[in-house]
Amino acid sequence: MAMSELASRISNRIVEDILSGDLASGSPVRTQQIADRYQVSRTPVRDALVQLKETGFLRHFQNRGYFVSENIPEAALEQAAEEFGTDSVDYQQFAEDWLTDQLPEVVTEQTLRQRYDWTKARLNEMLVRAAREGWAERKEGYGWRLLPVAKNAEAFDEIYRFRMTIEPAALLEPGFEINRAALDDQKRIQSKMIEGEISHMPKERLLSNGAKFHEVICQMSGNPFFISALERVNRMRRLMEYRSRVDRERLTIQCSEHLELIALLERGEIAEASYFLRRHLSGALKRKSPMVWDWSSASHQSADLS
Repeated sequence: MAMSELASRISNRIVEDILSGDLASGSPVRTQQIADRYQVSRTPVRDALVQLKETGFLRHFQNRGYFVSENIPEAALEQAAEEFGTDSVDYQQFAEDWLTDQLPEVVTEQTLRQRYDWTKARLNEMLVRAAREGWAERKEGYGWRLLPVAKNAEAFDEIYRFRMTIEPAALLEPGFEINRAALDDQKRIQSKMIEGEISHMPKERLLSNGAKFHEVICQMSGNPFFISALERVNRMRRLMEYRSRVDRERLTIQCSEHLELIALLERGEIAEASYFLRRHLSGALKRKSPMVWDWSSASHQSADLS
């Protein structure tokens, strides 16, 4: 089935949500909800859903609609991972050039198209993704502004020490309140990753899941300043994480630690959870210290979900 470029992008976003656990096995996928989410018409969404049914990511039931397949074919998973890997090459080159000061802070779309030989549609995908991940914004009038990110080992360490200060403290806020539904959702995501999704999930989604876990826990503090600070520093470190090699075996251990933290919160052991979270982040900081990070070849280092 031939799809429009828009339908293809919608299909890819849905697959990413499935691979990341945002759409769980058996979850309904409603045409209007997808259209509202991506601010598009229903026609390209319907085309995308039909395609995903043909590839095995979705199942369709008469009079009930589309649902995430509980047994996605291995071939479809492997192809998706390969396609996302290809899509990531352009984005990671764009990010790498910003990290290594090869791009100015303010840049025009025409300059980027000429530099990377991208089509207008491809450029739009890259800029929309960069804006979504917090390191690019459209200027008023003309052009784009690239925003500050962590570009060296010292900045990275400072971010982790800052997180070690605010995240455990967020659990001890007077307004801290456990969100059972959010914990259940995170428990499902972390468990599915341990059960096998880590092996084929795109690196970007792995890292996004890790950041999201910590942000969800921080949101329970009831203090908006904690979550806004964490979201900001997570955006600043994300690009450097993309440069890193993902040790998927170690990520299984980190997911297990996330589940341990959830268990402590479910039992109401908040002080213990705060202490556990600090140790969890401390372990990540030690692995990323300037003594072990070689920023000239960061692709050889390992990224974390913490």
